[in-house]
Amino acid sequence: MVNPTLFWIIAGGILCFTEFVFPTAFVSFMMGIAALLVAAVSLVLPQYTLLMGLWLIFSTGLTVLSRRFFTPKRKVSITGDDLEATAIGGIPAGTSGRVLYEGNSWRAKCADETRDIAPNEPVYVVRKQGNTLIVLPSRMLEQD
Repeated sequence: MVNPTLFWIIAGGILCFTEFVFPTAFVSFMMGIAALLVAAVSLVLPQYTLLMGLWLIFSTGLTVLSRRFFTPKRKVSITGDDLEATAIGGIPAGTSGRVLYEGNSWRAKCADETRDIAPNEPVYVVRKQGNTLIVLPSRMLEQD
């Protein structure tokens, strides 16, 4: 019978090495780290069933934590490459209306809630907020 500590050290080393050969977004690396932690616990509690359960708990926990801390934050983008749209039916100040953006009708609000946007007026898309585009009239930006 193999010593449990030696088994978990070998398993941890293989899993950590596997991450460098076949990248899996730190999953096998975290499973290897969990195996090394279980190897330390096996010095005190050499019960295979308990060690397997600890390995499952440690690997799951470390994988979840690695996703939380090592996953890059997604950039908030507008919707596409085009920054220009056209107001379909005008947007009264402080309310929402519709704009034609990249061939589709989108709900839109003016970034400056004190300004009206006339029908068929060109607008610039400033940002996206949920399913609503935040726009500014092109005349407002061209005056500056």
